[in-house]
Amino acid sequence: MKTSSLSTSGLNGSIIKAFKLLEFFSPLKPSWGVRELARHIGANESTTYRMMSTLERLGILYKNPISEKYALGLKLYELGNRVDINDSFVHLTHPELEKVATEIEETVHLGILKDSSVLMVDKVESLKGLRLDSTVGQMSPLHCTGLGKVLLAFSNMPLRKKLMSDYDFDVYTENTKKTIPSMTTELNKIKKNGFAIDRQEFELGLICVAVPVFNQENKLVAALSAAGPSDRFKENSLNEYVEILKRGANNIKSKIGNYKI
Repeated sequence: MKTSSLSTSGLNGSIIKAFKLLEFFSPLKPSWGVRELARHIGANESTTYRMMSTLERLGILYKNPISEKYALGLKLYELGNRVDINDSFVHLTHPELEKVATEIEETVHLGILKDSSVLMVDKVESLKGLRLDSTVGQMSPLHCTGLGKVLLAFSNMPLRKKLMSDYDFDVYTENTKKTIPSMTTELNKIKKNGFAIDRQEFELGLICVAVPVFNQENKLVAALSAAGPSDRFKENSLNEYVEILKRGANNIKSKIGNYKI
């Protein structure tokens, strides 16, 4: 199992492994069997079983008595409701997401870089747009999402190289980028153009356009995106989508000052 760039010196390895295991439970893959997950992460089956069994005993995982597969338990929901993710940041940015969602008429997301993934910190659904299964607090891959590609493209070069040096290019659709050279070419293009597009790279039928969000020191703090069904996406309207998103990003910049995440 590959770990993130987090230094593990002086830390409890078992806890780190447990939390890395939990990150594999997602809206796209909400349940896992022991053998299935062990094979997926390249871990010993008996070790994986002990870890999942312990997490079940703590209420962090739930075991379906019929399928014998594990899913996230209610203890995480209980703990999650005690914490507001970057509450002060979202308090400042949320009104701007609402404006963008109203104007662009699609679901709008705000994401930040968290280790080697995108952490979604806010979401606003347009009343006229497609309702998506994405949730606040969800972790998504960097290489095949609009948010992730923007965060990679506009990160400083040492950080970008560090993130990509040990990165798993998991394939989600036939459009997913699979190699560092192809990813590097696209990231350079994204930085030049100022926006990224996810053309059904993470989920078939879904297209996402994203732009960077900077603070007033011009430091990258987040990415802002709009997502909608591919059959409604119009290439000739791309500039309009980007303009709306950039306007929203600039409005956020004016509100957050020198905020850093």
